[in-house]
Amino acid sequence: VQLQASGGGLVQAGGSLRLSCAASGPTFSNRDMAWFRQAPGKEREFVAAVRWRGGVPVYADSVRGRFTISRDNAKKTVYLSMNSLKYEDTAVYYCAKSATSSVIWSELWNAYQYDAWGQGTLVTVSS
Repeated sequence: VQLQASGGGLVQAGGSLRLSCAASGPTFSNRDMAWFRQAPGKEREFVAAVRWRGGVPVYADSVRGRFTISRDNAKKTVYLSMNSLKYEDTAVYYCAKSATSSVIWSELWNAYQYDAWGQGTLVTVSS
């Protein structure tokens, strides 16, 4: 499976962006999908995840209420809608596909649960 992320760019604080991640290959509809991000000089961190079987998505505390993750299995695409962007949201955003179809809920934040990563798309929020 290959993942292609897009939609990043420069936006003013308070603005919005929507990221997309298109997947190729057969294993998308039965895999959890997630977004991570890495800011300059910092480690990669979990942003959000959406289960393949449905249910409530999982969000990092820093983005909950501002970001929304969703997926379209027919299009093999996962989205991240980002509103009320802050300067500290500036980062390279990566989409990721879970390695198995049985990731437990408490492990969705763990990067080791994902075996395919997109190339990253840069989001820059100006203050």
